[in-house]
Amino acid sequence: MRLAVFDYGAGNLHSLGKALQAPGVAVVVETDPQSLLAADAIVLPGVGAFGAAASRLGSARAELAAALSSGMPCLGICLGMQLLFDASEESPGSTGLGVIPGQVTRLRASRVPHMGWNTVTWSTPSIMDSGFGASEASDAKRRSEPGLVAYFAHSYVCRPRDGSVVTAWTVEDGDRFPSAVRWRNVVGVQFHPEKSSAPGVRFIQDFIGAV
Repeated sequence: MRLAVFDYGAGNLHSLGKALQAPGVAVVVETDPQSLLAADAIVLPGVGAFGAAASRLGSARAELAAALSSGMPCLGICLGMQLLFDASEESPGSTGLGVIPGQVTRLRASRVPHMGWNTVTWSTPSIMDSGFGASEASDAKRRSEPGLVAYFAHSYVCRPRDGSVVTAWTVEDGDRFPSAVRWRNVVGVQFHPEKSSAPGVRFIQDFIGAV
């Protein structure tokens, strides 16, 4: 399987690349968004600013959105999750992929950014449910875990127009925001699974196994 990681040019992809390693998986880093279309699945990593990353999508934005709408698997992490939405307050005038209708707004907390460990509470038994192909073993494991403690580093959060896409929630200083979403074969997480110790890496491996 060819798994393409989109490099916006804004962050170190080393820890994410290590977490994505799996037997039978070729992980490639692409700086050209057009090249993502040739992959079996794509990963939108989580470091950088919305406007700069959105601009790197360029003329491939519509094709990528169409591919995701047609079932291409995608994992969006932190900023990558935000790019799945229409637009962000962080960068007025910039346009995301828009495959999940909604906006990205500033976290309503007394201290921003939100950095550190926090609880992710699942609102569905498994983010890999609904035909995504999770194994019975990984699904049973997810059902036994009402939540996980994950690492966050962000100032903005996603506000989907349709709450049915939300598969997990997190609360920071009274602001309850989606920490995981799922639409078709697209998964987005506001936390950084690659920095969230063994449970986070297992989450990434569940995604790869499902694909």
